[in-house]
Amino acid sequence: MAAESKKIPIPSRGVDYRGGKVVLAPMVRSGELPTRLLSLKYGADLVWGPEIVDRAIIGATRRAVEKSKIVEWVHNANAENQSHPGERIIFRTSEKEAGKMVFQVGTADPELAVKAAQLVAADVNEIGVNAGCPKPFSTKGGMGAALLQTPDRLCAILRALVENVGSKYDISISVKIRILDTAAQTEALVRQLCATGITGLTVHCRTTPMRPRERAIRGQLRMVADVCREAGVACLMNGDVENKDQGIQLAAEFGADGAMIATAAEKNPSCFRTQAEGGLLPWKEVVEDYLRICMEVNNRFANTKFLLTQMVVGKDPAYQQMHAAKSYEALCEAFGFNHLVDQAKEVDKIAICQPQLQQKKKQKQKEFKEAQINKKRANENPSGRAAGGDTSRNSQREPLSARGASTSKHAEAAPLALAS
Repeated sequence: MAAESKKIPIPSRGVDYRGGKVVLAPMVRSGELPTRLLSLKYGADLVWGPEIVDRAIIGATRRAVEKSKIVEWVHNANAENQSHPGERIIFRTSEKEAGKMVFQVGTADPELAVKAAQLVAADVNEIGVNAGCPKPFSTKGGMGAALLQTPDRLCAILRALVENVGSKYDISISVKIRILDTAAQTEALVRQLCATGITGLTVHCRTTPMRPRERAIRGQLRMVADVCREAGVACLMNGDVENKDQGIQLAAEFGADGAMIATAAEKNPSCFRTQAEGGLLPWKEVVEDYLRICMEVNNRFANTKFLLTQMVVGKDPAYQQMHAAKSYEALCEAFGFNHLVDQAKEVDKIAICQPQLQQKKKQKQKEFKEAQINKKRANENPSGRAAGGDTSRNSQREPLSARGASTSKHAEAAPLALAS
């Protein structure tokens, strides 16, 4: 029982998972700012941002947007540091996330991890290392779940972050993993990780090859939670958690400090409401809240539309109208949110969200690509040109005399000269 009292101190600006916290999982595309803000509104205790690869944010410019109280990191920012169509926003956070924001980094290198983390450390509360994503875009560079096969490298990354970021900025450092094939392998890994100085560990109760449609395996969860408790490290569980009440119950059942929700929150973030608070809300009410937040923070239109496809019931008549929408105004009209149309019109004027600019850019790229393909085909097919595929060369051919060839009269005179 003495081991239960050991707790690694949480930095003053860090986050603590203990006390039955139920949190939003890191999700690429789905974990952008509007989803996080909506999850917090409905009762999420902490929120993870989507995985940001170290090289993607290194070199980005930090920009504070005073009107909306947002800080964002941007590539191709102009001299005035104002929004423009050519920029690329890598990550955003709001003051509404203060004290509850975890930045997840995708990395396979201690030095790059530190460089990336230092850029955002003053504006977030924890740096979490992704050692659980099984998708090729993460694992092909030795990141994500690939780090489970290189534990020494993973530990080196965590120690570098603890020493150079956590201590300097007074924030916490954590890692998110998956279980390994055997309990013994998982235990050995967790003990290594807990010795690096991290304050929190999240375990996804699936192995690397498993996909979300396969049920989570919780047979190793209590062992992981016990090892973390012995080391004084807080432990979150992840995998098939459907709502806040269930998360609290499962954490208590398996000895974890809290739980993380992913897929259920992607479909309906009101899953963070307890039954005592009214439980899950109807999807249309959630969509209205989501759209309002998206417009308040000028969320990228394509991302907004992607999340709506996860939230809206496919058989509902509004789904098809939503799918065809090319602006925030059209989205509001599709759902009958007439009271939001004026706000939507204003947002559609902003270049960063304006679909017309994006469409024109895509059209130009498409036309250029088609022209290059046609040119290549013409050059590789002389017979096609002769048949009319490319008449430009024939129409510009020089006369025979200009090319040093004999005319018809010279050709006729030559035999006469020989006869004489």
